[in-house]
Amino acid sequence: MKKAALHNLGCKVNAYETEAMEELLKKDGFEIVDFNEQADVYVINTCSVTNIADRKSRQMIHKCKKLNPDACVVAAGCYVQNFGKDIADELGADIILGNNKKNDLVAKVHEYFEKLDEKDGPILDYVDINEGNVDYEDMIIEKDSEHTRAFVKVQDGCNQFCSYCIIPFARGRIRSRAIDDVVNEVTGLAKAGYKEVVITGIHLSSFGTGTDFGLADLLEAVQKIDGIERIRMGSLEPQIVTEDFAKRVSALSKMCPHFHLSLQSGCNSILVRMNRKYTIEEYTKGVNILRKYFDDPAITTDIIVGFPQETQEEYNTTLDYVDEIRFAELHVFAYSKRAGTRAAKMSGQITNAVKKERSAKLISKGIENTKAYRMAHIGKVMDVLFEEKQIIDGCEYFVGFSKEYIKCMVKADDKDLSNTILKVKATEITPDNEHLLVEIC
Repeated sequence: MKKAALHNLGCKVNAYETEAMEELLKKDGFEIVDFNEQADVYVINTCSVTNIADRKSRQMIHKCKKLNPDACVVAAGCYVQNFGKDIADELGADIILGNNKKNDLVAKVHEYFEKLDEKDGPILDYVDINEGNVDYEDMIIEKDSEHTRAFVKVQDGCNQFCSYCIIPFARGRIRSRAIDDVVNEVTGLAKAGYKEVVITGIHLSSFGTGTDFGLADLLEAVQKIDGIERIRMGSLEPQIVTEDFAKRVSALSKMCPHFHLSLQSGCNSILVRMNRKYTIEEYTKGVNILRKYFDDPAITTDIIVGFPQETQEEYNTTLDYVDEIRFAELHVFAYSKRAGTRAAKMSGQITNAVKKERSAKLISKGIENTKAYRMAHIGKVMDVLFEEKQIIDGCEYFVGFSKEYIKCMVKADDKDLSNTILKVKATEITPDNEHLLVEIC
């Protein structure tokens, strides 16, 4: 039996695809081993969201040959989609799988071993994903590395072309998965014991574009699946939050009131330079609609600090906007040049020192808002899906998440609470502000 090891870089969509490739190898008879062990086949699912991600992808590909010089090294994903065709010989990989070609993994591995004696450069399995007529690549998982929740990819590609982002070039145009296919996969995951699914995609809000169905239709279909008790969504664009969308989604009993609405900046002039397709006023409208239909939902977001030409006034506008919205959680990123994007060529690049200072201040404000949101739940009864036992400050606790994605913990006893949903009452917040301490009702 040959051994295979896989390593994922990047987003949850990449993680899903890595899980799917692992299952393909298992079904073909491969034993899956830890990545740092010696294997016959190594698979690196690369990322290209930043220049640093590119470098990490190259480093991991090179590491494989150090682990086993005779191994078959497979490089897949966004980095090789962007650059693999041009640098195939210098990458050091034996097989290069572009995006939309990951289902070919097993066939290409067999081809590699069958033609080992006549090897003449790497095997390249690659399509021009930006042609616009590329179909959705159906992949499926029967399990997930997570213990209690499973990520399910339903959409690929992006048509937004934000000025700082390379992903549309790596993933191609938007394309969606058939609802019946998603329902079949989620049904299998429910039978395998999963209680929660996270619906995800590269640009999830565009799910169903060009068809007669949309994201709300998909969520309504997943709601009907026995065994699934919770539904979450990946990152959304604010434009999708209409009265009709919120009304339909709020009617779903399994829907978690946790919405990651992509923001990137709280200043309209920066949003224009970023080529984002909404204004702050439209974003606020979406947040208000969600708060109308859901009771105190968790609104989380990402913000890029130090975008080219960002003035102190523009930055202060973002600070004020964060206070206005009161995000449950804030992910702050200092802008980093991405070769191949318009933003990288813009004048007025901000110094690292300024970006660091602005990031620190915004992160601090985000921590304050997160603490306030969690504190507001003390005394409330919540449903928590417990995941695993952890030792915290020398004591054993079971840790899990509320529907709002608040991390909660309860002192462990002889009962195994793993993969169990229980009603709890929050009593206090931990000193590090990371967890709510709860009691089982």
